[in-house]
Amino acid sequence: MARVRYIGPEPVTVPELGERLIQPDEVVEVPDARFEGYVCQTTNWKAIEEPGSHRGEHGPETVSFSPAQDAVAAPKKSTTKREG
Repeated sequence: MARVRYIGPEPVTVPELGERLIQPDEVVEVPDARFEGYVCQTTNWKAIEEPGSHRGEHGPETVSFSPAQDAVAAPKKSTTKREG
């Protein structure tokens, strides 16, 4: 999702965002595919984060986890003092 700031003078209801009432100076997330439709209205919207900017240039970031390994207990330290 991209982010835009509403810079219009009065609150506005945006049907595309579920009839949400947007206040002046409010930042909202919009679908990446609709980003240009907002920022082309330069008297009402300002770009904050362009599509894909928070996910990297090549799509969503992937995270891999290593397979689970059996836990191995650490050796216990002796609490008794050895004389020698």
